[in-house]
Amino acid sequence: MSTQHQIAQALTSLENAYNPSDVENGMYQVWEDKGYFQPSYDKQQSFSIALPPPNVTGSLHMGHGFNNAIMDTLTRYHRMLGENTLWQPGTDHAGIATQMVVERQLNAQGIKRHDLGREKFLEKIWEWKAESGGNITRQIRRLGSSVDWSRERFTMDDGLSNAVKEVFVRLYEDGLIYRGKRLVNWDTKLQTALSDLEVENHDEKGSLWHFRYYLTDKNAKTQDGKNYLVVATTRPETLLGDTAVAVNPEDARYQHLIGQTVTLPITGRIVPIVGDDKAVDMEFGTGCVKITPAHDFNDYETGKRHNLPMINIFDNSAHILPEMQIFTDLQTKEPQLETTPSEYAGLERFAARKKMVEQSEAEGWLEEIKPHDLKVPKGDRSNTIVEPWLTDQWYVSIEKLAKPAIEAVEDGRTEFVPAQYKNMYMAWMRDIQDWCISRQLWWGHRIPAWYDDEGNIYVGRDEAEVRQKYHLADSLALRQDSDVLDTWFSSALWTFSTLDWTGELNFEDYSQALKTFHPTSVLVTGFDIIFFWVARMMMMTLYFIKDKDGNPQVPFKTVYVHGLVRDGQGQKMSKSKGNVLDPIDLIDGIDLETLVAKRTTGLMNPKDAQKIEKATRKEFADGIPAFGTDALRFTFTSLASTGRDINFDLKRIEGNRNFCNKIWNATRFVLMNCVDKEGNALNIDKTANTALWELPEQWIMSRLNSTVKAIHEHMSQYRFDLVSQDIYEFIWNEYCDWYVELAKSSLNDDSVSNERKAQIRYVLLNCLEVAMRFTHPIMPYITESIWQTIAPIIDKKATDSIMTAAFPTADDSLISLQTEHDMTWLQALIGAIRNIRGEMKLGNAVRLPVLLDNISDEETARLSRIENQFKSLAKVDTLTIVNAGDGSDKELPLSSSSMVGQLKVLVPMKGLIDPTAELNRLAKAQEKLIKQAESLRSKLSNESFVSKAPANVVENEKAKLAEMDSQLAEMHKQIEQLKAI
Repeated sequence: MSTQHQIAQALTSLENAYNPSDVENGMYQVWEDKGYFQPSYDKQQSFSIALPPPNVTGSLHMGHGFNNAIMDTLTRYHRMLGENTLWQPGTDHAGIATQMVVERQLNAQGIKRHDLGREKFLEKIWEWKAESGGNITRQIRRLGSSVDWSRERFTMDDGLSNAVKEVFVRLYEDGLIYRGKRLVNWDTKLQTALSDLEVENHDEKGSLWHFRYYLTDKNAKTQDGKNYLVVATTRPETLLGDTAVAVNPEDARYQHLIGQTVTLPITGRIVPIVGDDKAVDMEFGTGCVKITPAHDFNDYETGKRHNLPMINIFDNSAHILPEMQIFTDLQTKEPQLETTPSEYAGLERFAARKKMVEQSEAEGWLEEIKPHDLKVPKGDRSNTIVEPWLTDQWYVSIEKLAKPAIEAVEDGRTEFVPAQYKNMYMAWMRDIQDWCISRQLWWGHRIPAWYDDEGNIYVGRDEAEVRQKYHLADSLALRQDSDVLDTWFSSALWTFSTLDWTGELNFEDYSQALKTFHPTSVLVTGFDIIFFWVARMMMMTLYFIKDKDGNPQVPFKTVYVHGLVRDGQGQKMSKSKGNVLDPIDLIDGIDLETLVAKRTTGLMNPKDAQKIEKATRKEFADGIPAFGTDALRFTFTSLASTGRDINFDLKRIEGNRNFCNKIWNATRFVLMNCVDKEGNALNIDKTANTALWELPEQWIMSRLNSTVKAIHEHMSQYRFDLVSQDIYEFIWNEYCDWYVELAKSSLNDDSVSNERKAQIRYVLLNCLEVAMRFTHPIMPYITESIWQTIAPIIDKKATDSIMTAAFPTADDSLISLQTEHDMTWLQALIGAIRNIRGEMKLGNAVRLPVLLDNISDEETARLSRIENQFKSLAKVDTLTIVNAGDGSDKELPLSSSSMVGQLKVLVPMKGLIDPTAELNRLAKAQEKLIKQAESLRSKLSNESFVSKAPANVVENEKAKLAEMDSQLAEMHKQIEQLKAI
């Protein structure tokens, strides 16, 4: 294809104004269909990322948008570096969330899951997954994320399910999984244990009830002569399960009572007074704390320290049991039973609370009630208050697994970026507790354990293996555990289970993918799941995966921790606040009415709808325009300073949409300068010829290579904000604002040779082509579109897509700091002249006499190198060095001036302005300033003001007056000089 045809084709593709949807439409499907996202296995270096699996129920939110922009930037960058590159995708089965979605749908049809039974209900979930479960992956495609969809995994697919069973069985066989009775977060609505991450603390107003617990010994007294202790509680109903009262052993008020007992109201139970400095702060409250080990996490630990019995008072719906269960220790299988006072048996917890407070008041053991600010724990899905509840669950014994995971971070096999998150990880790991892995749900990985009628436990991959392994007769009835595993259990295996691990013990037996791409290169994640996910992946992977020398492998070499995406005011985005932004709405745009409906539908508190609607209409009066994927991604990366929360401001994305438009229009302009008025192609060199370069070419090529170098450096440091800054600075400020203008001047100058013009066109196109390649990882669509049009013109299109083109490398021989400094100084001089033209209201056509005062020897040398460009670009007629400060008593003419460092740039006014008009202007300004100064002088001569006003206010006013007097003196001098013209 001829150059003329290539340029014509390129101009045709760019003839319309930049429209992101036109540019992006269909491009992703082409990339995917051509297999560009799939990895090679034949390169020396490999790079891989495991996509943190979004919930299969989920929709894209700003956090997804942000971390996908970061991950895709890294993936595309390393792919262009020529490495084996894999971004491994997949989704999480999201146990509770998915079960709730399907249950709600069934409930709307009048069907309960228990009506269907487990198997039929699971069939309904799989049906839902087939129909609706792909929403999140479709949205990830909209972000341009170049994940290898051919390897997409789901935590409940056969391969990952088998990996989960394999890990569970082997940990059990190694004594690292056990079943035991522990205190858990219990969701009374969903009827399941919850992880801490699934519990949200809500600030609420509540009460603190103070109760009298009477000393059993009638002769015993507190230090102040009372025969009772006062305990305070926010949950009166738990009194039924109290097994002790704790005091601080250093507290003189109660020291003498340690070892004695109190008799509880209602139950009449006699419980000990124990000394415990961990449980009781003697400066807080009454210094006495009721201990309920079976219904409070802190009390549970206190109970263990003092071997207190644990009394469970609730059933699984938080109703008071007719018989309370007393466990003397955690190994007790069959509890002792204590009859509950009949008036409380069967009461719901809050009804029991109300009754107990009424009884305490009636019987006189209520001391007082105080208002109290509470942190109320609620299930994040059910919005129901979570109850600490004693129940049998499956646990992973953590101590043995934690040690290698701590060592791997200490010795640098896994590093955190920013480094401060290492401390957070270490703090968690050194205080880690055994992990509750069972959940009372139907959807999830069913625990591979079976029971006989006597309660014996048998663990295996399936029932057949269990019978063979434990030599059980076919006639022995077995039932599988009905619980499923915590979703985080399967997620903990994510980096290796997705790479086709099926339980192999040795490196040589691993799949090609596992050998090539594990450990993964980097994990991109939020700080809030360092413990819940990062730590658990570290422990599981180090235990099961080995390198070729048989040493434990870490799951990832680097953990890049990012902050939360907040709104423009720094507020956390939440449905209840009505400030959520949908990344797809930012890409495609959304009208105001649809946005209002979206933000006010499905609110937890419908009363918030009016407030949210009002705020939305005010902030987005015209809805949200379509900014496109590239602008959104560039906004995310430009805000990605390591570890900090991101305040997402719509003005930023609007500015970056303008940046895309700038690139588009600059490309059109460059191409139009490659043809004459009839559309015939002008000469364009295909290679660099430095002999024809002048300062502008030397400078822009130096800046181009310096930028490439900086981008590589900042990529290695995960400073995506600085990468974005490098790109923006080069393309907008250096290439578009300066070099394109400098080139245009030369291309329109008949005195410039055709050979040099051909080289200038090459430099214009070459810089743009290289810039498209180094911008591509962040803005994939516009760069692909433009690269396809310009790369062929200068023979730079060696691959079918920019995705597989080589990422630019810096040519150090073209980097010249002297050239860059010269150009920076030239830009400052031109800026100074532009400022003077503005002040003097002179058009660009007027060529100016310029004086340079106080120029240094270094600047004189620099001037000799750039004088011609300065005079040409700034439209300078004459250039004179005057140096009035050299002791020669030269009188400078009346001039308008501007400073460049210590250098004073002057343009004499004589002959350039109308003295009469300028005198009139100055006279008006002088009159106005005199009035202001007189008013201020009068204010300062007022003794009342000076004596009453704060000293700093008086000083500020004096400083203002001194500044006005100085301006008036300068005006007087200018007026006298003008009169002399």
